[in-house]
Amino acid sequence: MWRWRQEGRIGSILMPDVVFADGSFDVILDKGGLDALMEPGAGTKLGTKYLNEAKRVLKSGGKFVCLTLAESHVLGLLLSEFRFGWDMSIQAIASESSKKSAFQTFMVVMVKGKMGVVQTIKSSLDQSAEYCNMKQENAVIRALGNENIIRESYSSGVDVLLSLRDLQLGAIGDLKVIVPGRRRQFILGEPETSLYCYKAVLLDAKKQTETFVYHCGVFIVPKARAQEWLFASEEGQWHVVESAKAARLVMVFLDSRHANINMDIIKKDLSPLIKDLEPGNPEEEAPIPFMMAGDGVKQRDVLEEATSEITGPMVVEDVVYENADGDQGSMPEKMFRRLVFGRSSGLVQSEALLIRDPHSDETDKKNKNASATSKKRRNQKKGSKNSLRIDHSFLGSSYHSSIISGLSLVASALSASSASGEKVSTTVIGLGAGCFPMFLRGCLPFVDIEVVELDPLVAELAKKYFGFSVDEQLKVHLGDGIKFVEDSVAANHSASNGSARNSIKILVIDVDSSHLSSGLSCPPENFVEDPFLQKAKELLSEGGLFIINLVSRSSSVREMVVSRLKVVFEHLYSLQLEEDINEVLFASPSERYLDINNLDAAVAKLKDLLKFPVDVESDIKKLQRLR
Repeated sequence: MWRWRQEGRIGSILMPDVVFADGSFDVILDKGGLDALMEPGAGTKLGTKYLNEAKRVLKSGGKFVCLTLAESHVLGLLLSEFRFGWDMSIQAIASESSKKSAFQTFMVVMVKGKMGVVQTIKSSLDQSAEYCNMKQENAVIRALGNENIIRESYSSGVDVLLSLRDLQLGAIGDLKVIVPGRRRQFILGEPETSLYCYKAVLLDAKKQTETFVYHCGVFIVPKARAQEWLFASEEGQWHVVESAKAARLVMVFLDSRHANINMDIIKKDLSPLIKDLEPGNPEEEAPIPFMMAGDGVKQRDVLEEATSEITGPMVVEDVVYENADGDQGSMPEKMFRRLVFGRSSGLVQSEALLIRDPHSDETDKKNKNASATSKKRRNQKKGSKNSLRIDHSFLGSSYHSSIISGLSLVASALSASSASGEKVSTTVIGLGAGCFPMFLRGCLPFVDIEVVELDPLVAELAKKYFGFSVDEQLKVHLGDGIKFVEDSVAANHSASNGSARNSIKILVIDVDSSHLSSGLSCPPENFVEDPFLQKAKELLSEGGLFIINLVSRSSSVREMVVSRLKVVFEHLYSLQLEEDINEVLFASPSERYLDINNLDAAVAKLKDLLKFPVDVESDIKKLQRLR
């Protein structure tokens, strides 16, 4: 079909018993073989197989010379198969005037180059009009023009969305080789080869080490989480690669086309597609794992689903985690109540521990003696939910414990206020389920707490499901947190009339962002912009702490927030949680009230004040001053 010459030997691809090694030949000449394999209606399967074999046995710099009538289906296959890594030229072959045919023969020459390089096609067709079938040549010229437009877009540096076939053809280089830091978006799957198509990103780990658990892995991103910074941004995706411990990771994004499709079907559909992206020698490697962001929930009971115009969809649910306590004995599993915002489904907004209500135990005992056995079982099962209540002495979020521990920075002032009976003004922006302010009220009885919540429905759910309640010590204001701080500053100026007030204040920002693609999950960006920071500084003008729960996987975003705080506040401290992405920042405009010279003594003072246990010592060991 095509022929070659090597050391005086002549062979043919049609010899099935002859297998040549990769890169065996300098030149391959095809004299109508491709045209014969691709008779109209025969499809491209044989032609594709034929060209793949020709490419395999050619040396780097070798030539594939194809004589063809360049019919549209044949030329289309040549142009696409030799798009990446081949220098391609075409010209018409002049025929003797006495042997003129109705069809023009073309010579297409492909020179094997570097994979991934795209070059425009060289053509001399416009110079050979006197020899050509003009209609046939014009069709070829149009096809070459369209192909060169495609090639120019690939070589322009724009991140063109490739297909899986493009990758197989070498659009981003040799897929069998890991290229550290290589990242490319592409479409995985085609109607002819898979049930569905998927948007995907191929990522080769930036650092190649011997500690990889997997040579290749697949990470499936559900539609609900696709807009989160961790998955939508390049920086976030590299975090996922590092966490996955895979030399190559293929991130696959699900969308509305995959709604209500069983995950096993998705994995089965993806498996043969991913095989084509596997580096190295697949036979020597372990099976490719499928990973997906999950929450480790063993049991889930949805109590209410609600939708707010401000926050969007919300879910209140009771959950039991897998191996929640690590205890496989007879002890009951712990159950938690969670508030989850749909806009950030990867993050649980609030979590509380459910414990048995001792008052309900008394009722159960009475029912036990008064009910028939069968009826009793039904009643106990039905009433088991009612026998549980929220434990407000428990903090479900470790960053909340860190906020409490960070109060060691002002422990002496807190101790003095407690001893004198003076209340410490504490403002918390962001209610959530109300777990933190309820803990704060019980743990530090001398603080006056004002919570500001933008969404009335959030406050309603906190009261209905999480035992949140208000009194003289704990109040809730519905409205905008930034405006509340501005109004508080104005009210303080009016009340003081220029006289100094010896009162410590605490301002806590614990609000999630609705714009997850920005890389800043908490707080919203306007809470870390200069106008609000200046108002926060004014509020704490007599001394105190400005506390921010910062959640960002982006180092650049984190540095931006820190630099802004440094400009406004003289003192800035950080408490980074090792097991989480939260970082708690503590800022103060002056040294007044700060216990920065003897933190050990300050920790001891704070612990004397706390009514609930908090591991202050462990947290404070991680406290760092940011200069």
